[in-house]
Amino acid sequence: MTSITTAGMATAGTIDAGEAVFFGALAADWWDPRGSSAMLHRINPVRLGYIREALLRRGADPRARYLLGGRSVLDVGCGAGLLTEPLARMGAAVTGIDAAPENVAAATVHAAAGGLEVTYRNVAVEVLAREAARFDVITCMEVVEHVADRAAFLRALRALVAPGGLLVMSTPNRTALSYAALVVGAERIARTIPRGAHDWRKFVTPAELTAELAAAEYTVTDTTGLTWRPGTGFVLGRDVSVNYYLTAVPA
Repeated sequence: MTSITTAGMATAGTIDAGEAVFFGALAADWWDPRGSSAMLHRINPVRLGYIREALLRRGADPRARYLLGGRSVLDVGCGAGLLTEPLARMGAAVTGIDAAPENVAAATVHAAAGGLEVTYRNVAVEVLAREAARFDVITCMEVVEHVADRAAFLRALRALVAPGGLLVMSTPNRTALSYAALVVGAERIARTIPRGAHDWRKFVTPAELTAELAAAEYTVTDTTGLTWRPGTGFVLGRDVSVNYYLTAVPA
């Protein structure tokens, strides 16, 4: 059974209301692989591959039928559930939260249609933290660059992770190349990303995010770049100049 709640939004401090409105307007199109979220559909297999490798490094059994069986997972900034649903299929008891109620509604309908048990909530991370919720794994993909208060956001993520847990994030780097590739190239020229989706000034470098996570009592254990390779598509590697993934554990 898929459930949805909307409590807590009035007291949210990390949510940028303008960002929530922007991405909420894309909700109806989220599951269309040729629509406004087409880029996310292309990246999703890479995301899942990175999460799998992070879990294996953390001791997950590679022979397990369900790699996340018996684990609780929080997908922060879940949108309409593009990553949340595969996490549920990996055996997780998964909760997806998003700042836009339209996204949560779309995610709820889609999960129910697929017979998936997912809890979706229109709630901010700090509200969830005050409820003393704890999760074994937290995913936070392309979200940290959209929040209103990054330090408070990371502190809330630290409060939400269970002892021995794992945080997996991805975000664009703040470089001239990321501006050219994501803002100019993807948004304005190719239009593969909705125009206005990115504010380059809010991008964060790996060094900055590592330091901010340390201040929030996380230790970064891996940083891996995401790049586009002609003829291959999106690949992981050492090049963090445009976008990167990282894993962190409670310090």
